[in-house]
Amino acid sequence: MIYTVTFNPALDYVVRVDHFALGAVNRTEQESIYYGGKGLNVSAVLSTLGYGNTALGFVAGFTGDEIERGVKGLGFQSDFIRVEKGLSRINVKLRSQEETEINGMGPEITGEDVKQLFEKLDRLTAGDVLVLSGSIPKSIDDDIYERIMESLDGRGVRIVVDATKDLLINVLPYHPFLIKPNNHELGEMFGVTLHGPEEIIDYGKRLQEKGAKNVLISMAGDGAILITEKEEVFRMGVPEGTVKNSVGAGDSMVAGFIAGYLENGSFKHALRLGSAAGSASAFSEGLAGREDIMRLYEELSKEGF
Repeated sequence: MIYTVTFNPALDYVVRVDHFALGAVNRTEQESIYYGGKGLNVSAVLSTLGYGNTALGFVAGFTGDEIERGVKGLGFQSDFIRVEKGLSRINVKLRSQEETEINGMGPEITGEDVKQLFEKLDRLTAGDVLVLSGSIPKSIDDDIYERIMESLDGRGVRIVVDATKDLLINVLPYHPFLIKPNNHELGEMFGVTLHGPEEIIDYGKRLQEKGAKNVLISMAGDGAILITEKEEVFRMGVPEGTVKNSVGAGDSMVAGFIAGYLENGSFKHALRLGSAAGSASAFSEGLAGREDIMRLYEELSKEGF
């Protein structure tokens, strides 16, 4: 079974405004609502690729009700914990001359709520996949990733972590199956600016030395690099297309990688499917569908990547 954890799910209200003007009345030209949060994005794309999964996390208020209702139409199960205080977030994504985001706070999550999450995670068994992604709400201790991985240590659960800086560095001793920093985040972890693939590979291997099994480094228009637990290094380019959306592309890459690896155990196939899924979402207004993902997968295959 595959599980994703989204600590702070949201309704993403995405609006397009022609020439947004600060301090003035602006009218939308286009608007959409998506069920957001990095883990939910991973769940949605996994479902699109034919992999059933269960989304865990915390929801509250009428917005939480809508998130629970909405994800049922996305093809995956949810087992959220209802929180008493506050509301699940509404995040505003403004697309105009520049892309601007205003993210809500989310509900107040108590120690009892966190305890319920650990009880659900205690059901995971060997061979299961757990995806931990995104930031931590202020009401939760910032060592929550470490505590989760410690509680599952030695049980054969393959854990994927998509987080930044200390959240990622601190879980490495628990040997996550996959981590996915981008090249800028990788440099920030070591206080350096990385120039070129050789330096990126070098510092990616340093994350392996700290405990990560497989390191997937996304590089936007320059593609991606995968350093595997078998000491293989694969590099993947990007297909041609126009970027329309930056939200969810990285999550789509994670989902595609997981789906590809579970399909046949090939890291190269996983990297290609992850790259196709990430690019397909970047070229879409929302998360990509299966047809677009597989079309780009074939394009990457023809290009020899």
